Amino acid sequence: MTKSISKSGIEIHINEAWCKGCVICVDVCPHDVLVMEEGIAKVKDIEKCTACNLCELECPDFAIVVIDNRKSKKEKK
Repeated sequence: MTKSISKSGIEIHINEAWCKGCVICVDVCPHDVLVMEEGIAKVKDIEKCTACNLCELECPDFAIVVIDNRKSKKEKK
């Protein structure tokens, strides 16, 4: 199951079936956006997310996808 959270053009998708609870995403997030709950990564505070993509880049299981729709809007202008 994939949980999706979004705010102001930023979306975070976490594939719970792929998350193995390694905690890497929580540790690399510079803004304390993620937390581990019952061995699965969860979004704690989407408002703090800057879409730096460190969680997505460092996830060894490809369980997190961060989409910054703000960039798409800027590129279209």
